[in-house]
Amino acid sequence: MMKTFLTRLLAGLAALVLLPIAAVTVSSAPAAAATSQFRGMNWAVLGDNFVTGPLVLDGLSSSDSYATVEAKADALYDDMESTLGVDTVRLPVNTHTVGTAWWNSYRATIDAATARGWKVVLAYWEDGAASDGRITDYAAWNTMWSTVTSQYGSNGLVYFEPMNEPHGYSSTAWRDVAADWLDYHYSAVPSRVLIGGTGYSQDLRDLCADSRFADTLFSFHHYAFMYGSNTYDGWVDHVRYRLGDCASRAVVTEFGAPMNDGRDYADAGSTDNFVRHVRAVTQVMRDEGMGATYWPALGGKPGTIGYDWYSMYAKSGTGTGLDLTLRNQTGADRLRYGWGDDVSGGGPGGTVTQIVSEVSGKCVDVVSASTANAAEVVQYTCGSGSNQRFELRDLGNGYHHLVAQHSGKCLDVSGASTADGAAIIQYTCGSGTNQQWELREAGGGYELVARHSGKCLDLPSRSTANGTRLQQYGCWGAANQRWDL
Repeated sequence: MMKTFLTRLLAGLAALVLLPIAAVTVSSAPAAAATSQFRGMNWAVLGDNFVTGPLVLDGLSSSDSYATVEAKADALYDDMESTLGVDTVRLPVNTHTVGTAWWNSYRATIDAATARGWKVVLAYWEDGAASDGRITDYAAWNTMWSTVTSQYGSNGLVYFEPMNEPHGYSSTAWRDVAADWLDYHYSAVPSRVLIGGTGYSQDLRDLCADSRFADTLFSFHHYAFMYGSNTYDGWVDHVRYRLGDCASRAVVTEFGAPMNDGRDYADAGSTDNFVRHVRAVTQVMRDEGMGATYWPALGGKPGTIGYDWYSMYAKSGTGTGLDLTLRNQTGADRLRYGWGDDVSGGGPGGTVTQIVSEVSGKCVDVVSASTANAAEVVQYTCGSGSNQRFELRDLGNGYHHLVAQHSGKCLDVSGASTADGAAIIQYTCGSGTNQQWELREAGGGYELVARHSGKCLDLPSRSTANGTRLQQYGCWGAANQRWDL
């Protein structure tokens, strides 16, 4: 996280002046990605990692031995793995930790992770050898990294991030510093180095255009509060814009949102800015196959409540008997969805979902909760009715039945018509291809494509009115044919 909220706020305002998010357009989709093997969490100091002293992570004590740190780490890693399938941890390093007596114990956080086959990302945080986003003592910084890379450079599970959020540099200056780091620390294999984006690691466009980083990965951060409010589509576009053509080598090493106050991250129609943001970031992750390390698992800024409200887990227990419990199941599910899992509430792999228009924010609805064959299907303000909930029943052939939960009947193109404008109804489920729908990812949502006609579920005339009858229409990429599941 940032040093202070004010620093982030000012950075966000500056970014808004330079790049109004409403005006962002994406000229081309990022390249196909290959970082989905990173399913991770940040483990942080309570109070954040920007400290001018040893890094004592939340749950550890500065008096802990190597064996004690290892036991505590194993207890926490067990819970992360069992609840979310975590296989990566991002840990901070600094010059006050590496090479000191505490380093002899702290290394157990790394070793406990690699012993179970996890990947570890070691990222440098400002600690006095760096200030205001710049390295101020290159000798101390390089000495620290020489120790780290000499000890872990040969371990294929350990990755190196030369600097977290290098916001004190221009793009050119930071790229020169990062390139010099690669040359100096030759025991760090470039394919296991993550170069942070410019600014607060939130812009990768210049980096992947620089041939000096042709073999590295990239570290990308994105937080809602840095940019103000936006729509879901606006967030998707903004994330893609900042990634540029770099998604193929990017890991979202930090993003997060409040997990302590019951927000529903499964709600595709939510107007909450944090919900929209998390859903957008995870959708881009899923679309591009990008890995991520969520900020934070535990630790971070405690504010006035004693813990970071973004933290994914609540910690309990004493000594080495530490336990973690999820703060928000919908947030956890959405993270897993971003990692590519099929989870309820996350995306189309879930068993039951609402189908929400990206144009109107309203739900596909069987009119008047009718259970009759040929009952019309319309859009209506989303509610809790089972006539707005559909089971995505995988037919094993690339298509799904969309089964209304109140009636058990299928979404159906009336009369198996292939004409534009044919009505959508419900009907007893059968073998007809006019009841089989392809869920085709498009623009952060999904096109629902009828197998028999190859045409899309369509909201006529981009209507926002309740009761608008749905139809099929030739697919043409418009938002009135995109649906959030």
